[in-house]
Amino acid sequence: MTSTVLTTAQPGADAPSPTLGERIAPQIQRRGALAVLVLVVAIASATSDTFPTWSNISSILGNNAFVWLLALGMTFVIITGGIDLSVGSMYALGGVLGAYGSTHGTWLAVLVPLAVGAAWGTVQGLLVARARMAPFIVTLVGLLGLRGLMQAITDEGATTYLVPQHSAFRSLGAGTWTPVLIVAVFFALGALLLTRTRFGATLTATGGNENAALLLGLPVARAKVLVYLLSGTLAAAAGALGGARLGSGVTTIGIGYELTAIASVVIGGTLLTGGSGSVSGTVSGVLLLAVIHNLIDHYFSQYGSAFTDTVNGAFLAVVVLMQTLLSRTQQLE
Repeated sequence: MTSTVLTTAQPGADAPSPTLGERIAPQIQRRGALAVLVLVVAIASATSDTFPTWSNISSILGNNAFVWLLALGMTFVIITGGIDLSVGSMYALGGVLGAYGSTHGTWLAVLVPLAVGAAWGTVQGLLVARARMAPFIVTLVGLLGLRGLMQAITDEGATTYLVPQHSAFRSLGAGTWTPVLIVAVFFALGALLLTRTRFGATLTATGGNENAALLLGLPVARAKVLVYLLSGTLAAAAGALGGARLGSGVTTIGIGYELTAIASVVIGGTLLTGGSGSVSGTVSGVLLLAVIHNLIDHYFSQYGSAFTDTVNGAFLAVVVLMQTLLSRTQQLE
């Protein structure tokens, strides 16, 4: 007589434990920028008497705060596997529209740029999601089109709209803490949107595997439209607030800002191919680039912005290379 012994398998008992590389790779991707930021700040503070001063810190935070909103919008776009090259031009146009609207009231100074940014972003999103056009081409056309629209509004740069001295709109960009608090609120809301909502989960799924997301019944097309709407709106809002800080709609700003935004997002750990990323990583990325630019201005001011652009490109190349190597390591293991 034979007896049969039944055993109950424990869930996950047969699943192999993650290797060292599988555990380390995601941490490097997510927190690498933060670690480098801490290291750079520590070295700069130890070797420079002027770096840790309040005047220098306020310069880093206050003067760059509104531009960082471009990186926030870009984070959502890149997570879906897209790109938005139009944000620099939208930033400049937002400043012009904000300054123009401020001559007719504070509400118009805020609403006009937001409306234009949202409308333009929606059109770009529809072309990407519904017409299935390449995001690079759509937003490159947007970059050129927005610059042309701004030139038409300003008589090819001959007209500069000024924000009235006593306008309440001007106070939105004044000082150091007002811009920082405004941007901090936007980033906090962005983090909640990405991590605590179905919309955020849809973005990650779309960037990871769009076909799988469609099979799951996720609203992929709607999500794509919304991220470009969000990116355009944030870029226009950043431009308007930047115009409030400068006191005028400057037509020459915003050139290359889209590349800085992309670099900040990717350096912060968001995969350029989509499917993975975080708002907190973008915060680390924008702060790291801002600190490095500040150090370049201090030690290598004679080289001007060309050296800064070189550093942006070098950082972006190194981070993308590391992301590729880490991805291959995980696949092999």
